[in-house]
Amino acid sequence: MILRPTREDLKAIGWGVGRVILGVGLLMTVPLVTSLVCREWNTALDFAIGILACFSFWLSMEILCPINRDLTWFQGLVIASGGWLVAMVFGAIPHYLSGHFKSYLDACFDLMSGYTTTGLFLLQDLDHLSHGMNMWRHLLTYAGGQGIIVVALTFLFAGTAGALRIYVAEGKEEKLLPNVIRTARAIWMISLTYLAVGTACLWAALLREGMPAGRGFLHALWLFMGAWSTGGFAPQSLNLLYYHSFLVEMITLVIFVIGSFNFALHYAVWTGNRREIYRNVEVRSFVTTLLIGTFLLTLSIAREGVFSGLTVIFRKGFYNLVSGHTTTGNSTIYSVSFYKDLGFLGIFSVIMVMAVGASACSTGGGFKGLRMGIIFRSLRQEVRRILSPESAVVREKIHHIRDIWIDDAMVRAAMFIVLCYVFIYFVGGLLGVAYGYPPHIAFFDSVSAGSNTGLSAGLTSPLMPATLKLYYIFAMWAGRLEFVSILALVGFAGVLVKGRRARHP
Repeated sequence: MILRPTREDLKAIGWGVGRVILGVGLLMTVPLVTSLVCREWNTALDFAIGILACFSFWLSMEILCPINRDLTWFQGLVIASGGWLVAMVFGAIPHYLSGHFKSYLDACFDLMSGYTTTGLFLLQDLDHLSHGMNMWRHLLTYAGGQGIIVVALTFLFAGTAGALRIYVAEGKEEKLLPNVIRTARAIWMISLTYLAVGTACLWAALLREGMPAGRGFLHALWLFMGAWSTGGFAPQSLNLLYYHSFLVEMITLVIFVIGSFNFALHYAVWTGNRREIYRNVEVRSFVTTLLIGTFLLTLSIAREGVFSGLTVIFRKGFYNLVSGHTTTGNSTIYSVSFYKDLGFLGIFSVIMVMAVGASACSTGGGFKGLRMGIIFRSLRQEVRRILSPESAVVREKIHHIRDIWIDDAMVRAAMFIVLCYVFIYFVGGLLGVAYGYPPHIAFFDSVSAGSNTGLSAGLTSPLMPATLKLYYIFAMWAGRLEFVSILALVGFAGVLVKGRRARHP
């Protein structure tokens, strides 16, 4: 039972959310400067208004909600989940003022999609979007890949136990370093290093394809942000299809595969433990499910006969399969091609790998390879136990940075999260069918939203029903935070409404 929050709880939560919104306001200074440099005065004004709103909210929380003690687990959970919702509302201000959205709900949809690195969008006339707004879209997904709580932790929180609590509440369970603030900064160090290298490679590729230097640099920067964060945003409505470049596709493929791996794995490799690449359970899980998906996709493409030649099959089939598995959403085909050209087995294989997703504590979404490894090993343990003598002690372990013995609590936790994902996938699919969409399209886009992937079979558009927009916002949010902090926020709201009186630990 969640006990009724005290006044101190409310003040601590208000203070923490205020710090998160301050982080959003600070992020807006980047597109503001971009707009000023590009002389996009209307866009610059939109961001100035957004920054003013964020700073006003933060200052109000600092004044109204002063705290003098550390955060509790309960408070950290509510700050993480509630902070994302409030950040969506404030971050959508420049979006809505840009005039590219039919409603504020659509602007909030795109904000949540960016924060959660999903990549679905309702923005209209993307091909004529300002440089400042494009910078904001891609910065959202880049920062969201690290986590907006990580953004706040890096600069705005002290290195206390409370900081650890809201870090874990955002769906991250691993500390790269003993101090959570140093962990957040290590995550940024990794991401910024890849940002420099990846942008340079993409810029060179776009220059080779004939794009002007200035425009090429911006596109390279934005494409890297979208790929590394496994967010899938691109500056053109055709996504990767716009560039018609095999070289750009290969570079982005490498970027989003690397970006989908656990930050702990990155840190282990960076510090010299290169054996972790092939020993890690998440890497093995990823390779296994990718091979299964590739086999099914190849069978379907061979049956349909639409794509011919290994290069075309690789670019139109395998690329999109890997994009789905890493929950990126970059695409080299039109939306309708997912069900018209790939065939039934093809669209099923993409849905399957999207549902499984990437690694824990990464920029990706879905079940996560770590949980799939835990569940598979637990099933193998049960089979071995049945076949072994009664006196035998049967145990299984996984390797994830270190050897970890599987126990019942670990398996239950993994199964609970997987079942939560299955539930939001299923409900979203049924909701789409109820609105008249074909089942394969409804479930494809539902899994894409819940797993934070961003591929679409054509359902997601500004014309979709408002109820579906709201549900997809919820699915993206819940899938990114992995449900625990969401449940805490729901319980928090429930006891406020019921007025249940008691003290919590």
